[in-house]
Amino acid sequence: MSSLAQGGIIGLIAMALFMTGMPIAFALAITALASVMLFLGPSQFDLFGKMVFDSLNDFGLLAIPLFVLMGNLFGGSQASKQLFEAGEAWLSRIRGGLAMSSVAASTLFAALTGSSPATAAAIGRVAVPEMAARGYSARIATGAIAAGGTLGILIPPSVTLILYGIAAEQSIGQLFAAGVVPGIIIAIMFCIWVYIAQTLEDRSARRADALGGRTAPAVEQRRYTWADRFGSLAKTLPFALLITMILIVLYRGIATPSEAAAIGVILVFVLVALIYRGLTGRQLLDVLLESTNQSTMILMITAFSAVIATVLSYLRVPQDLAAAVSDADLNKWVVLLLINLILLVMGFFLPPVSIIVMTTPILLPLILSLGFDPIWFGIIMTINMEMGLITPPVGLNLYVLKGIVPHVPLKEILIGSLPYVGVLALAIVLFSFFPDIILFVPQMLY
Repeated sequence: MSSLAQGGIIGLIAMALFMTGMPIAFALAITALASVMLFLGPSQFDLFGKMVFDSLNDFGLLAIPLFVLMGNLFGGSQASKQLFEAGEAWLSRIRGGLAMSSVAASTLFAALTGSSPATAAAIGRVAVPEMAARGYSARIATGAIAAGGTLGILIPPSVTLILYGIAAEQSIGQLFAAGVVPGIIIAIMFCIWVYIAQTLEDRSARRADALGGRTAPAVEQRRYTWADRFGSLAKTLPFALLITMILIVLYRGIATPSEAAAIGVILVFVLVALIYRGLTGRQLLDVLLESTNQSTMILMITAFSAVIATVLSYLRVPQDLAAAVSDADLNKWVVLLLINLILLVMGFFLPPVSIIVMTTPILLPLILSLGFDPIWFGIIMTINMEMGLITPPVGLNLYVLKGIVPHVPLKEILIGSLPYVGVLALAIVLFSFFPDIILFVPQMLY
């Protein structure tokens, strides 16, 4: 049996288990154990435990629970409200400005949490009811939050980029540097779509009004003085200083990602306790328990995915796949398109963490053989993962928002979010034709 056929069998086992609805980590554990038993032999059963231990015996992984804790500390405070109010003060006079302020708040909050669902939940709790009260449609309100939340896995610090860096053996600092400019550009593209969508809704409402039909209430705009704007901006200063400090210690080589994460946790705790005063003793305990739960699940997915990747590497699946593509003499852009389509389909069913850890060891030799930069590909891959967060049936951000606004039909949330999938696809095309947009910052710093 060929190595590619053996790899296909492992993939089918995993997909069959995913379709049962069991937790992803447990499905991967069974798949990993079955892979060892089938292709390495029952006599190698003891290797399973060794591979799980070796995959987690990495100091770099310590950054994951620390960044998760940092994000949850912010999420449990009043920080998201401060960010949203600052964005509203500066963008309120633009058409769709309140939805744009949600995207802007999500962008900054994502830089602090590294988690898309956490960003969507924290900003959504504040922004969606406010937008509904001002006359924004459910589609625009929920779509902006769902899409803005996806930036949590792209803008550093990002758990997804940490895992990609470990799996691809690439500099996490360079990956963090590479994610900054694309994250800002995508946030601007989201705001442009908000403006277009709100313009189309306003025109539709005017036509309905002219024909005597029912129309939605006009969007209310509040006026802010320059003193209000700069006052709100001052409230975001601690966030900006914190992000700057973490990035400086990373990019200047003062600390490793894990050490920077530890510093970040301490600083966030001080900010939340002294400035925002958003956590009681009970809330702090809940944050610690939630952080432990999330971190354990991420690390379990990482460990079992790494076992599967090790077995696939032993079977020479990545090398034979790269050789097969090379022998087929396909244009490298056609191959990249196929890779993105496969990742997009996987994103319909699996969370980004499991996709990154499982596919990176397989795809990286292929990417390198085609002459693509591994840092660039890490960002492209992450943007692709963002699409999966706002597409069914998994679509974590969609269900997070549904939990926040249970009265809004899931269909409305989905319709409002789907255009942003097109925006993300357009971003991938843009960064593919102009890779220096991604690479110039890490090249300048390193």
